[in-house]
Amino acid sequence: MVIYMRSLVSPLSRSIVTNFMSFRKMTASVKTDSVKSLFYKEYGEPVDVLHVTTQSINQPENNQVSVKWLLAPVNPADINTIQGKYPSKPPLPAIPGNEGVGEIIAIGSNVKYLNIGDRVIPNGTHLGTWRTHANYTVEELLKVPKEVGVVEASMLNVNPCTAYRMLKDFVKLKPGDTVIQNGGNSAVGQMIIQLCKIWNYKSVSVIRDRPNIEELKNYLTSLGADEILTEDEIRKTQIFKTKKLPSPKLALNCICGQNALEVLRHLAHGGIMVTYGGMSREPLTVPTSALIFKDITLKGFWMTAWTKVNMNSKEREKMFSELGALFKDKRLKAPPHKLVPFCQYQEAVINALHTDGRTGVKYILDMTKL
Repeated sequence: MVIYMRSLVSPLSRSIVTNFMSFRKMTASVKTDSVKSLFYKEYGEPVDVLHVTTQSINQPENNQVSVKWLLAPVNPADINTIQGKYPSKPPLPAIPGNEGVGEIIAIGSNVKYLNIGDRVIPNGTHLGTWRTHANYTVEELLKVPKEVGVVEASMLNVNPCTAYRMLKDFVKLKPGDTVIQNGGNSAVGQMIIQLCKIWNYKSVSVIRDRPNIEELKNYLTSLGADEILTEDEIRKTQIFKTKKLPSPKLALNCICGQNALEVLRHLAHGGIMVTYGGMSREPLTVPTSALIFKDITLKGFWMTAWTKVNMNSKEREKMFSELGALFKDKRLKAPPHKLVPFCQYQEAVINALHTDGRTGVKYILDMTKL
């Protein structure tokens, strides 16, 4: 019956129908004259160089979709990029933001695997998520299940992936092995604690002392940490000598300086320290004896570089699938966070820039509150 009816439609009529269907496929409630974004024309402190601009966007073309950004985290790397200090920089002028979650509100005529209403995250760097709407090609986005919370989805790209890769790629860990880390209360640190618990590894986390230290220790313990030690306690601890826990085979370092040295001293013979940050802005100093007599190996990790090499790999697909399932099942939870309305973006960039690591709050721009 369908074939018969189509045979009666003239080529002109089919063209009209096709165009009408394409028009319906692409239309959505995009207010093209009220698309707002943060942008900067020169490098500098975010509060000085960031400005709000209003522009319009076109309906998406063949292989494009229109995305309404919902949430966009403010990461230290975003701040460093705006300052011009980060190794990976977009051409200027630029719209900042490497992470976020958005909803597709319009699609081009040739889009097959994404639909209006799907939630998506960036599939690449420098896509500019600190704006309300934008058009992207389908290759620049990844679909995430709606069962994953919107906050968790917004920060899926960086911290969980960094923790996942460092636990997977440097040491062949088996259940019962110990991982030691500093920056245990950071967003990555909290992901490491949770993944270690899920995969049956023991985790030891080093944190800086503070007035509410017991409250923080209790919180990290609730995430699954086996031991939480202050910088003073890590110098004196006997947990490895007494065999309470096996000596760690893997150390994860985002602090450097004296803190990292104290962590390094507890590594087992042949252990590996992976450095992925330098929050103390001090160099990583390694005793000669650690290299000669303990055969310690030092490595570095940068999630951006890994992503560029593995953009379309099955391993990356597997990682997102596994992390998405863990968030969906509530086995992974987001770190403490604060949603900041887009119109108050200064609060987020100032606090993210000047945080001393004690607040433990991740700032996220709410792009729906203008």
